[in-house]
Amino acid sequence: MKKKILITGGAGFIGSHVVRRFVSNYPDYEILNLDVLTYAGNLANLTDVEDLPNYRFVKADITDALAMNDLFEQENFDAVIHLAAESHVDRSIADPTAFVMTNVIGTVNLLNAARAHWKGDYDKKRFYHVSTDEVYGALGETGMFTETTAYDPHSPYSASKASSDHFVRAYHDTYGLDVVISNCSNNYGSHHFPEKLIPLAINNIKNNLPVPVYGKGENVRDWLWVEDHARAIDVIFHEAATGETYNIGGHNEWKNIDLIHLLCDIMDRKLNRTPGDSAKLISFVTDRAGHDLRYAIDSSKLQNKLNWVPSLQFEEGLEKTVEWYLENEEWLSNVTSGNYKAYYETQYQGR
Repeated sequence: MKKKILITGGAGFIGSHVVRRFVSNYPDYEILNLDVLTYAGNLANLTDVEDLPNYRFVKADITDALAMNDLFEQENFDAVIHLAAESHVDRSIADPTAFVMTNVIGTVNLLNAARAHWKGDYDKKRFYHVSTDEVYGALGETGMFTETTAYDPHSPYSASKASSDHFVRAYHDTYGLDVVISNCSNNYGSHHFPEKLIPLAINNIKNNLPVPVYGKGENVRDWLWVEDHARAIDVIFHEAATGETYNIGGHNEWKNIDLIHLLCDIMDRKLNRTPGDSAKLISFVTDRAGHDLRYAIDSSKLQNKLNWVPSLQFEEGLEKTVEWYLENEEWLSNVTSGNYKAYYETQYQGR
């Protein structure tokens, strides 16, 4: 009998890469991709696997407890890889309640459904919760986040993710649910919705629009190629001991302004522009409220215990990312215009 895995948020940026990896690499697994298809969910991200026999999609909302309970009853999942989340900090500042509903209540609904239907038989079941390094708060000029760093979230987004992490651990400690958690640094790569820094900058430079940079661009982030993240999730899902937490980082710390200048240089080359032309588009804007200065991940536990290391340095990964967006103009155009929303209606309605 095939192992049946529920992947939530599988039409999003990171989720689609995880779905693709599991569907392609594990033909003996049955993968069910659950996504409510908010603005960030795009089934066109998965056109290369959507017709494979071990892949299915269901449109559902994790905030609907009854729907989640019914789904678990119908499908009898062996495992959950939970990526569904509201994830944009600016949106969390504007509407914190939406983040509480999806990231906290939605996670608890999944935990309750898993507990109810796995009925204490957790030996061959697993609940994998994918989280963020933002739960740790901010660093000064030195130091790195480890798995034992105290939580200190500063935005409604990071507070909601910290809360969901705590609930996952509580269900392990209280009920014995087999859980694992990973906290990851900033991701970049293909199929990223163009509201985040890198895809927004690529799209704006391509169209000669201003490239917004918060404050003076001094904030530092650790960047991880999204396919390396998907590979880490694969390794942790299969090999981590129950109850463990792993930090996933790219070992690539960059100030935002330095990143943007590197991106401008790459775009000038790719678009055959005069060196320095794209940098003229940089526009400094009022800093984000509560903007954390620096994040840095120590992923040595993952490296030492599970033999995972990032495969790409940032410069190489950014080149690949720019090339993908320039080669996939239709995808980018459909997302920026909103036409991507019709993909579900045309491809999945009536299936």
